Amino acid sequence: MANDNGLGRGILIGFLTGSIVGSLLGLLYAPKSGKELRGDIKDISNDYLEDTEEYIKSAKVKAHQLINDGKKKSEELVSEAKIKVDALLEEAEKILDVAKHKTDDIVEIGKSKINDKSDKLKSAIKKGLDTYKSEVSEDA
Repeated sequence: MANDNGLGRGILIGFLTGSIVGSLLGLLYAPKSGKELRGDIKDISNDYLEDTEEYIKSAKVKAHQLINDGKKKSEELVSEAKIKVDALLEEAEKILDVAKHKTDDIVEIGKSKINDKSDKLKSAIKKGLDTYKSEVSEDA
């Protein structure tokens, strides 16, 4: 964007400079008296000065419009981004809650299975010991 402004400014300055130089050369070679020529140069330079001032005013207005439009657009983008981030955070919290519940369920199932297996193992060990004791006492 800065390059566009520099290019546009350069073209405008070149156009204005060329117009002034061309006008002055045309006036210098025109068959007029020095007083008339100076008056014409003064009139033309005043016209160009007014045109330049109008261009500068117009450029300032356009620059302010662009700045305001840019601010509005950036505010809209920030607002949209906040909405999307909030939605993503809410979705992430939901997923985390579901994962916690599933994990809690799996842990409870695991504890239950471990307790069942532990009880079966204790029972098997006790039966094995009882059997061993009864066989040892029978052999004795």
